[in-house]
Amino acid sequence: MNLVLFAVLAYIALQVLVALVATRRVAGESDYLLAGRSLGPWLATFGVFATWFGAETCIGAAGEAYRGGLRAVAADPFGYALGLAAAGLFFAATLWRRGLVTLADLFRQRYGGGVERFAALVMIPGSLLWAAAQVRAFGQVLASTGDLGVFAATTLAAVVVVAYTAIGGMWADSWTDLVQGLVLIAGVLAIGLVFAHDGGLAQLSLGGIGALDPDEPSRPLIEALAVPIFGTIAAQELVARFLAMRSPALARGATLAGALLYLSVGIVPVLLGLGAAATLGDGLEPEQLLSRLAQTHLPLPLYILFLGALVSAILSTLSGTLLVVGSLAAHNLAAPLLTRWRGRAPNEAQRLRFNRIAVVVFGTLAYLIALASDSMYALVEEASGLGSSGVFVMMLAALWLPRFGGAPSAVAALLASVGVYVVGEHLLGWSYPYLASLAAAALAYLVCAPLRAPARVGPAA
Repeated sequence: MNLVLFAVLAYIALQVLVALVATRRVAGESDYLLAGRSLGPWLATFGVFATWFGAETCIGAAGEAYRGGLRAVAADPFGYALGLAAAGLFFAATLWRRGLVTLADLFRQRYGGGVERFAALVMIPGSLLWAAAQVRAFGQVLASTGDLGVFAATTLAAVVVVAYTAIGGMWADSWTDLVQGLVLIAGVLAIGLVFAHDGGLAQLSLGGIGALDPDEPSRPLIEALAVPIFGTIAAQELVARFLAMRSPALARGATLAGALLYLSVGIVPVLLGLGAAATLGDGLEPEQLLSRLAQTHLPLPLYILFLGALVSAILSTLSGTLLVVGSLAAHNLAAPLLTRWRGRAPNEAQRLRFNRIAVVVFGTLAYLIALASDSMYALVEEASGLGSSGVFVMMLAALWLPRFGGAPSAVAALLASVGVYVVGEHLLGWSYPYLASLAAAALAYLVCAPLRAPARVGPAA
């Protein structure tokens, strides 16, 4: 085993150890999914940052900036940072005060149990695809050390993350996010500073190498920004972070701080891509650009730190996503169905068991999807756009239009958002498929609003 792989595996083992320690604080579902709603400023801020700063932010932003220039990175980091900031300003405190466990709970309060379960079914595929993208990226990073094949590396990656997420839940996720966030920042800044010292940032090519395929035009700017902004606001992964914080004021402040940290660190891979386009010219594979820069510019200790940063980005995003998809399945699907079947609600021990089983099941599914996929970035793009526009419309109505529309409006909005996005993106090749799905969801909600009186607003079940 070479030194690089040994160091990466030792770092991964440290994360598992943290999870084992954190599991002592898990006594029930609230502890497992929301860390007892007690996260303070440091864990809260780094949780938001690390969960959102995935491998695609490092590798993808650098490669896209190199290939297509500044316009090609409108979504990441700029769009996602705007989405985090908007969510912190307008949604975090309001959602925290609702006493929710998941975002689907909001829909149960407003529209009833049927809409809750349908919304969970719509949200699960997007989170599952996001998790699969991270599993694939984790496997590629481990395989790049040279001693593991892609299949073995991907399998090891899936086993590790599923194990420590199933064991420790949000407590483990929050503490490892703090460690991973610090390593991530150190690794990204290390390669940025060394590349700048070597003259790589002496000039920047704002247009990249100009290698965008003319037969595959880039997204219009407003569409490229809409997906990360609205998709971020409507993401259960972010809502879970709001709800785990210890006050509504902290939910707002820590999310805004996480957005600022995300943008500040995320701009470094963009600068690396623009600098490489100006100084190295074409001929480099965009998705391999950051790794090539690390290999050629960093001494071995800093290169190991860089790999640790990539692993940190993947682990933090993947563990949070698995926890979310598991919570939607266990809390919003399995528990209500079991209650109806048995005539009584499951106890805390049963709820905790359901959530852990769900993490293992969906982690396995994400692993299988990762093995079958050809591109991490295709998975990420699909995960961001699928159904989130309908969820966003439902959130707005549930929070600020308490007497307008009911269950038919909510179902119509979800169906319209998914249907229009799939048709526009995959069948007709529209330039604005996500914005079209957002408009369709809003129109469907408005048209169906008179069909039935709205459900009475009540406390979470």
